[in-house]
Amino acid sequence: MTIICSMKDISYAVRERVLFEIEELEIRKGDRIGLVGKNGSGKSTLLHLISDKIKPDEGEIFRNGWITLLPQLKNTDTVQSGGEVTQDYINQAFAENPDLLLADEPTTNLDVERVKTLEQHLERFQGSMVLVSHDRTFLDLLCTKIWEIEDGRLKEYKGNYQDYADQKQLEFRQKEAAHEQYERKKKQLESAIEEKEKRAKRATKKPTDGTASVAKNAKPYFAKKQKKLRQTAKALETRLGQMEKVERPKEAAPIKMALPNESDMKGRPIIRFEEQIVKAGTKRLFELQPFYLKGGQKTALIGGNGTGKTTLIKSILARREGITVSPAVKFGYFSQNLDILKPDKTILENVMEDAIQTEDIVRTILARLHFYRDDVFKSVRVLSGGERVKVAFAKIFVSDLNVLVMDEPTNFLDIDAVEALEGLLKDYRGTVLFISHDRKMVSKLAERVLEIKNGRLTIFDGNLQEFTQHEPKEQNDTADELLKLETKLTEVLSRLSIEPTEELDHEFQQLLRKKRALISD
Repeated sequence: MTIICSMKDISYAVRERVLFEIEELEIRKGDRIGLVGKNGSGKSTLLHLISDKIKPDEGEIFRNGWITLLPQLKNTDTVQSGGEVTQDYINQAFAENPDLLLADEPTTNLDVERVKTLEQHLERFQGSMVLVSHDRTFLDLLCTKIWEIEDGRLKEYKGNYQDYADQKQLEFRQKEAAHEQYERKKKQLESAIEEKEKRAKRATKKPTDGTASVAKNAKPYFAKKQKKLRQTAKALETRLGQMEKVERPKEAAPIKMALPNESDMKGRPIIRFEEQIVKAGTKRLFELQPFYLKGGQKTALIGGNGTGKTTLIKSILARREGITVSPAVKFGYFSQNLDILKPDKTILENVMEDAIQTEDIVRTILARLHFYRDDVFKSVRVLSGGERVKVAFAKIFVSDLNVLVMDEPTNFLDIDAVEALEGLLKDYRGTVLFISHDRKMVSKLAERVLEIKNGRLTIFDGNLQEFTQHEPKEQNDTADELLKLETKLTEVLSRLSIEPTEELDHEFQQLLRKKRALISD
């Protein structure tokens, strides 16, 4: 295969810190490469080096053919939406028909439909490509190899992102096994040294029986024996000192958080919606039929840009007319607003400020978000944008809440951070309602899907895979009426279980009769 680009003995530093060193790297015709690494590891810098936008401190780069860079930072001084700006950059890149396309977060601000269209274009693209993206589904569909930048080194993995994740998991297990073997060997040597020292001490004691001449003759023998035992112990200590230390790989610690009113809300309707038309000012966005959200559920709200997802979430938080929120609900809203952080305070001080959880739990959560040990004492001022987003999330996560509402929580986070966030949310026993274009995150977390499309809100009980495979049946007036009755029945039954009255019981029986009549018609 023709070599489009090759790099040899590359070194690049930022403010005297070596960002990465690459001995040898090649991009060949037809390569489809996903580039991954933590925020600040040098992914964008590597793309700029390949495209000749910047020069390496050391080393040589050979280029063969037309190279186009689709940058992460795009011109936002325009009346266009973020999605439209990204689309214009994509259109221009394809128009150049490059031999090598370098795309830095090309799905930024694109809704799911536009991302799918981009995927189709890239599948048909004849040139080579290097993609930086936090969208793991995107990398799964398009890539045949993954480059990972970690600790200033670049390592190549065969396959798509899921193959890479599987290989990383295998590496983790191998590190665990190596650590356990190291600990076993260390204990064996320590036990052997201790035993030799004990025997050496016993060898110095005088014999308790026999004549003085026997004791005199035995003395050189025991001295010699003692010397030999101490030499053996010394040799074992040398071996112990020469053993290469194998650190235990970091594993996510479990978290048990007590949440306010948790038992009162679990499995019960906590947010009820009446039939209504949702508007932004005078503009009609979508209509919805009566439904409710249950305590403890994880619900994803999906739909195209401008369909009204954020409007619906803000209507819930404001408890607007037509939306009834249980008095037991305590909302926490995460929209990547970094104004809630105080730059001069440490990570731990910021997070503990409004926390209802203990410091031990808070520090465990911060460790799950990759802030280990003394990291928590860093000033927020020195953190990167992605790190600040994680601190802001942690601050809200441990505050006085039991319903977590999130609007695109994965924006500006690297894949490691996204997966850490998923792990915390998966273990969370409270209620979660979130907007996300990250299909893998929705697949992993959502037990229920709400979709806004063509001016209507569709409610689906099930995960994203089941939702995408579901073929909706045409609804008639009877089906709509049944749905309203079911919602009302659930509401009345919930109230009956808390405070039964004859009036409520009568209403419940009337609703049952109406339901039977509709079914029999």
